[in-house]
Amino acid sequence: MGNKPTIAFSHLGCEKNRIDTEHMLGLLAQAGYQVDADEELADYVIVNTCSFIQAAREESVRTLVELAEADKKIVITGCMAQHFQEQLLDELPEAVALVGTGDYHKIVDVIARAEAGERVKEVSQEPTYIADETTPRYRTTTEGVAYLRISEGCDYRCAFCIIPHLRGNQRSRTIESIVQEAEHLAAEGVKEIILISQITTNYGLDLYGEPKLAELLRALGKVDIPWIRMHYAYPTGLTPKVIEAIRETPNVLPYLDLPLQHSHPEVLRAMNRPWQGRVNDGIIERLKAEIPNAVLRTTLIVGFPGETDEHFEHLKQFIQRHEFDHVGVFTFSPEEGTPAYDLPNQLPQEVMDARRDALMQLQQAISLKQNRAQIGKVVDVLIEQENPQTGERIGRSARFSPDVDGLVYVEGEAALGTIVPVTIVDADIYDLYGRIATAADLIQLPAMTV
Repeated sequence: MGNKPTIAFSHLGCEKNRIDTEHMLGLLAQAGYQVDADEELADYVIVNTCSFIQAAREESVRTLVELAEADKKIVITGCMAQHFQEQLLDELPEAVALVGTGDYHKIVDVIARAEAGERVKEVSQEPTYIADETTPRYRTTTEGVAYLRISEGCDYRCAFCIIPHLRGNQRSRTIESIVQEAEHLAAEGVKEIILISQITTNYGLDLYGEPKLAELLRALGKVDIPWIRMHYAYPTGLTPKVIEAIRETPNVLPYLDLPLQHSHPEVLRAMNRPWQGRVNDGIIERLKAEIPNAVLRTTLIVGFPGETDEHFEHLKQFIQRHEFDHVGVFTFSPEEGTPAYDLPNQLPQEVMDARRDALMQLQQAISLKQNRAQIGKVVDVLIEQENPQTGERIGRSARFSPDVDGLVYVEGEAALGTIVPVTIVDADIYDLYGRIATAADLIQLPAMTV
């Protein structure tokens, strides 16, 4: 064991990538490798790359070049490894191995082969693998939170998206497998599980012949986890059955992450999402009516080829009309290998940037209003950090998902990884400020809220 090389990780990209990283960490630790957080001390650095948009690729390339200049043995994994196989090996002689998105479970064998002097390329052209509850995993999130992948890959073919090419078609885990992993996480003290996939509302379609998200949520409702949160809930999959399961399962948070991308039917048609244009307004109104305490987040793309001033004005009005709690805005990124790459009427970057800024400015006023509505309420907060200088606790209420939404800054004593009642006393555009609730606060405001 002592002779095995030391390995460090550089993790880039989304939470799906994070889970892949956590499984590689778990597998290597199980095999007796020492994993070190310090890249300078490590013999190998595994870089789990992102290739979703141009900015992500640039960050991945920057990281790889810096490590190459430091003369490190690099193992390139993740989406960029899947996307640019030959180019990466040609341009980075320091890369001793390349591992695709469907092959990260072979990492122990890959390192052994690299140690024996082989330059390893382990990339399945069609990724089919998905880890389950038996796959070793070392979590990299704060102690109270864990991501739980319910399926991998995507069957949709949105014109702007490279993900199906990089991750393969949808493949779901069984309800039993997901519940078992949730029970393991509960036993480790996890307080919040975040369900992720490419399209969470399509969960189970490939496995059971129909979506089974409602059944999965009800099964997870029996696990001793206070908060279960969903990401990537496509609006068409929020059927009455799913909405009912959200409403009737106490530990399922009424937090809906709706990756809408746009509001105008013509832009959605060009994006190869025509089904969505028919449901946007209706589904959002229905969600608000049927889940009155719903927290709604969405992501939008501005500057898709052919987006006119009229289309953009439609999007602005859409945002003003529905007053989402949280909105992320991205400028269109032309991805080679996608239909949108060659579309006519590509917009200049400065136009796209101006539209993104205008939309974010519009949303900031809405976010401030939504946050200020929390002042005076007692809300449950998951405590995740402590400011070493001030002793102030930092956490999130159920309205905030990690890394993408705001934080709650809390005065008072509370242990990390616990959920405590907090009285909100102030708010700004992104964050809330509060103090640990007193007995008087709880008597005055008995109903906890998101």
